[in-house]
Amino acid sequence: MSETKVIMIQGTSSNVGKSVLVAALCRIFKQDGYKVAPFKSQNMALNAFVTPEGGEIGRAQAMQAEAAGIAPSIHMNPVLLKPEANSRSQIILHGKVYNNTSAAAYYQHTQFLLSKVKESLDYLKERYDIIVIEGAGSPAEINLKSREIANMRMAKLANSPVLLAGDIDRGGVYASFVGTLEILDEEERKLVKGFLINKFRGDVTLIKDANDYLENKTGRPVLGVVPYFRDILLAQEDSVYLDERQNKDSTADLDVAIVRIPRISNYDDFDALEEDGANIRYITRPDEMGSPDLIIIPGSKTTVPDLLAIRQSGIADAIIKRAKAGTPVFGACGGYQMLGKLIHDPNHVESEQDTVEGLGLINAETTFAATKATTQVKGVITEDRGLLAGLKGEIIGGYEIHMGRTVSPDRPFRITETQDGGADYPDGSVNEAGTVFGSYIHGIFQSHGFRRGLMNNLRRRKGLPERVYDAPLDKEKHYDALADLVRQSVDMDAIYRILNEGIKT
Repeated sequence: MSETKVIMIQGTSSNVGKSVLVAALCRIFKQDGYKVAPFKSQNMALNAFVTPEGGEIGRAQAMQAEAAGIAPSIHMNPVLLKPEANSRSQIILHGKVYNNTSAAAYYQHTQFLLSKVKESLDYLKERYDIIVIEGAGSPAEINLKSREIANMRMAKLANSPVLLAGDIDRGGVYASFVGTLEILDEEERKLVKGFLINKFRGDVTLIKDANDYLENKTGRPVLGVVPYFRDILLAQEDSVYLDERQNKDSTADLDVAIVRIPRISNYDDFDALEEDGANIRYITRPDEMGSPDLIIIPGSKTTVPDLLAIRQSGIADAIIKRAKAGTPVFGACGGYQMLGKLIHDPNHVESEQDTVEGLGLINAETTFAATKATTQVKGVITEDRGLLAGLKGEIIGGYEIHMGRTVSPDRPFRITETQDGGADYPDGSVNEAGTVFGSYIHGIFQSHGFRRGLMNNLRRRKGLPERVYDAPLDKEKHYDALADLVRQSVDMDAIYRILNEGIKT
């Protein structure tokens, strides 16, 4: 390929699997010897990742970069919208906070943001053979068509052919395909070169007549039917994923209850626990608590409103009761802040309240600052009691995304390195018994020694035998498995033809 080629995956709606299909194509093109990068001009998500530049992007684009075998960059997701309370969103531009605005006011920034999107696309085109672009939601949202910068406007800006993906598992996929094309204008329809049917269960020959009808009706080919899968572990972007999870793993020997707070962020932090023998349950009511081996309060985009929400629901009282009875509790980022005694918000960064009481389970206080910390980190465990018994000296790592600054006399972790070089500062807080603790580090459970030591400490508390682990989790095998599945399910020769022909035909 003499010049950079582009191809775009758009969807008939949100959560049809666009992110996964982009990741699959990134891995396939990588396997075939190309330098490939993912791109999503505008993303709305609470799952974020910190790049080596120290900027925020959507977690899905970081996952896609992993699939492509490259480091994630702020240019892979130049505009990230993080929803907040009161119908407002924080705009992240090129990795840093640009503005906080209402949905209506956001569209006043469209032309400026589109110019920044083009800068990022040009940056990637100079460095890669292929760019795989992901759309957002659906191009058929009539109320957004004139203002959007993520679907057909992006395809036109990039001169990109479009593959339209649909989720057959939810039903109505053929009507969605036909209806989407009907709503598009003629110029936009010409960009759509074929269909990808995703999340199919069963014998693909049973939908041949339906596929033939779609092709005859639209004059466009069905390029593949991708099976529904659960055994390939990938970071998810859309919280709809939580609604589709299976809540019971019959092989699990540990039960983990994760509080599904209203503005939950970075919930993929905990996916690795499943592969190490934990059944993960997301709970929203006190009667769902049961008797877990570990309670987790995850990250939050708006800590104070979410803390007030779990107080109102009764879950906060249930957590305090279980913790006082000895049930282990872990808080990640916003959840860590909630575990402390007080949360101060003097500048009203998150709410109109100056100070609110936390759950009081650890000796810590948090104050929200005017600037956000976005940092890749590595560190070490400095504690050796309770759930951290035997883990002193283990290496940990991940990334921090938070407005709060927390002080505590009981620090279980120490940060030794950031993307800027060597560092030396404490992280987290732990109670005297070592059963309740928290950390600002997203992705800490990807640290194999920490995660597996913690899991075996939980097993000892429960009187269960320890598990012996031979090797760390291998993300590469999951990306290769995804690529194999998609390669077997779609017409890659046709996709390469579309890629090479571009929008000329």
